[in-house]
Amino acid sequence: MEALVLFRKACNGDKGAFGQLVSLVENNGREALGLLEQIELAKGNTFTVGIVGGPGVGKSTLIGSLLGVIAKDGRRIAVVSIDPSSPFTGGAVLGDRIRMQVHSNLPGVFVRSMGTRGYEGGLSACTAEIIELLCALRFDVVIVETAGVGQVDLGIADVADTVVVTLVPGWGDSIQVAKAGLMEIGDIYVVNKSDHEGAFAAVRDIELMLDSRQITGRKAKVLQTSATSGVGIKELWEEIVAHQGYLSSSGQGIKRRICRLSTIIKRSVFDQLASKWNGNQIYDLATEVVNERLRISEAIKKAVDGINEVS
Repeated sequence: MEALVLFRKACNGDKGAFGQLVSLVENNGREALGLLEQIELAKGNTFTVGIVGGPGVGKSTLIGSLLGVIAKDGRRIAVVSIDPSSPFTGGAVLGDRIRMQVHSNLPGVFVRSMGTRGYEGGLSACTAEIIELLCALRFDVVIVETAGVGQVDLGIADVADTVVVTLVPGWGDSIQVAKAGLMEIGDIYVVNKSDHEGAFAAVRDIELMLDSRQITGRKAKVLQTSATSGVGIKELWEEIVAHQGYLSSSGQGIKRRICRLSTIIKRSVFDQLASKWNGNQIYDLATEVVNERLRISEAIKKAVDGINEVS
């Protein structure tokens, strides 16, 4: 009930309610699911954009510059920044978002930081639910900034419609980047800090790597930006709009929405199963395997049977 009240206040532009609502969803997955069941889910009119890249590539500055461009169109924008969690409080370590504060006070702009809380993939566990909630609140654009954990920062591909991979000149050995998987998930590649030496070489390397892939559908674009000066930011937004248009016309947007909802369903299933685990039973089964009284496949079957009995 509390979540629904906050949702209605947030619909009326109450920024305090926005923050409380996100906190509620972040701290209580079942509350989030209950709210999503009570409200009318969005019909796909929101741009959902993931900004991914390693530490120091300037993701926050890039988003801050993007906000300035997007807000001029009168669009309502929500930014969810995922940060590494404090080992003491579980909160977002970089939660001040200094680089975005210039625009965060604008009437149609909402900026929120969340901690990963140990969740892998550069996201918070409830990121997909938060995105659906913000879409239901009729934001025009939802931007998700990942935690920037490098090679495993790939979870964004399951929840965002358009993935922007941010790199910088001197981005390192191309083979290592290819292994990282970042070159597999991007819809747009941005070489930020393009006023630095090596920007042209970085663009060339990315384009060569993209050319070597088997591309189906729309080929990813490679752009150059300087977030601090604003160079290339307008072009980046135009490319995001163009990609969203492609998703709509090709039907790929529906598939990406299905993928995000699948993430929500899977997480809920896993959470419900995990709540039924008997920790002592699992430990005892592992002991049986070590003592060669059970095969590991038999132990797994007994564990699953135990869940079914509880159900």
